[in-house]
Amino acid sequence: DKAGLMVHLAAVRACFAAGGAPPLNLKLVVEGEEEIGSSHLGEFLREHRERLAADVILLSDTANLEAGVPSLTTSLRGLVSVDVRVRALDHPLHSGMWGGPVADAATALVRLLARLVDDRGVIQIPGVYDDMRELSAEERARLARLPFDEATFRKQAGVVASGALAGEPGFTPWERLWFRPSLAVTALEGVPLESAANQLMDEASARVGLRLAPSQDAGRAAKRLVEFLRRDPPNGVEVDVRLGSAAGGWECAPVGPAFDAARRAHEAAFGRELALIGCGGSIPFVGPFAEVLGGAPVLLLGLEDPICNAHGENESLNLDDFRNAARSALRLYFELASSLRSR
Repeated sequence: DKAGLMVHLAAVRACFAAGGAPPLNLKLVVEGEEEIGSSHLGEFLREHRERLAADVILLSDTANLEAGVPSLTTSLRGLVSVDVRVRALDHPLHSGMWGGPVADAATALVRLLARLVDDRGVIQIPGVYDDMRELSAEERARLARLPFDEATFRKQAGVVASGALAGEPGFTPWERLWFRPSLAVTALEGVPLESAANQLMDEASARVGLRLAPSQDAGRAAKRLVEFLRRDPPNGVEVDVRLGSAAGGWECAPVGPAFDAARRAHEAAFGRELALIGCGGSIPFVGPFAEVLGGAPVLLLGLEDPICNAHGENESLNLDDFRNAARSALRLYFELASSLRSR
């Protein structure tokens, strides 16, 4: 889905089609490593720092609160990903001949993973919450003003479970999604069902993803997760834990001329009040852009809608939101040009 790029190309094309040109100097960077952690981006930005110097950074890679609701993202969660492999035997064994006194890898892995969270999904890794920044009263008030309908939320997510929403009691769903850590097992590997036999499995593997609050230290969290998985393995099985990636989150205060310009542009294009939201996902390239380019304000412009099914089958895009996003980008160029000239 290249909609984030096409939004700006559409806005630039509109300028030329009207017989003019964009009212400011635009530099477009298309980054292709975001899904694997943007490991080379920082080096690239530092190498071309002078060419990429900018007053404002626009990134079109986030979501709107709802279709038709223009949204500006002011925080991102971080992400730690680890692969854990459990080895119990040097070869599979008949479960009837050996099961009982001999432990198998799959059961040991399940027991190990079950330690990570409680029944609500609250993370049980000691100290994992210790370096979190508490939200201010103003931030909580802003979250409280955002609409939330649990039935709609469940439908959009495709939730089939009938119990309470998962996560920490005492925090709203938006807080759990945007400003609190969460943990998920994103892959399990053993023997496929269609080829399974009545055997004790010798090896089993999983991938664990730990989402971090925007303020948390990714290196610290990665160390705690790895140590927790290696500690006291069930039945003494061999446990190998390998760190895949550890990227910190990001957050900013939405104040200043650039944010005021974004508000005016989006509200004019969408005909709706701009929502200031967080993002539960991680975009590793935001931090390097903000850091290397001298702290220029970063505007994360919404494009996805809640049911776009990002990373899933039939990923989609709301065409009205796409058109409005292109109009917003066009208006934003002129708003930014005006505010920069008035400095």
